[in-house]
Amino acid sequence: MSDLVVIVYPNEAKAEEMRTKLLQLQNEYLVEIGDAVIAVRREDGRVKLNQLMNTTAAGAISGGFWGTLVGLIFLMPLLGAAVGLASGALGGALSDYGINDDFMKKLASKLTPGTAALFVEIRKMTEDKLLEAIRGTGGELLQTSLDHTKEQALREAISAHVPAVGESSIMPPPPAGNAPPAGASPNRAA
Repeated sequence: MSDLVVIVYPNEAKAEEMRTKLLQLQNEYLVEIGDAVIAVRREDGRVKLNQLMNTTAAGAISGGFWGTLVGLIFLMPLLGAAVGLASGALGGALSDYGINDDFMKKLASKLTPGTAALFVEIRKMTEDKLLEAIRGTGGELLQTSLDHTKEQALREAISAHVPAVGESSIMPPPPAGNAPPAGASPNRAA
């Protein structure tokens, strides 16, 4: 069974950065993604979907191949290729793989103009390692099909503060000068 996660980002570039990170994590076998789509609400209110796979192009390529093959059999390869390309492109445009496009457009239409939502269909995941990898990446969790404990863990991970380079989360920086830190007893040499 797959789970759906929808995270809102301030812009399309940040959503694309996160999708790229998830695809890298998939290459490391930490997550198996069924689909990952970015929905952007434009300033004019329209919603644009940025799919991982262009079904129209895939259908045209497949249709062109089969059309050429059938055309060769009937000694009309150009006509067969043209008909195959057209029918393949039409079939690809009408097909919908992964997350339902109408659902994504309806949910994304509620976003603030200029923001982007990353829709991810997760088939499998190594939860603890995935949460560690996306810790502090930002965004706002809009909707999930995860149970409450997993949803809360995801919400905390994406909103967690990650210390910047040189910033320590263990101890504050030492005070300037020779004065000991407040509350510390100075070591005196005998």
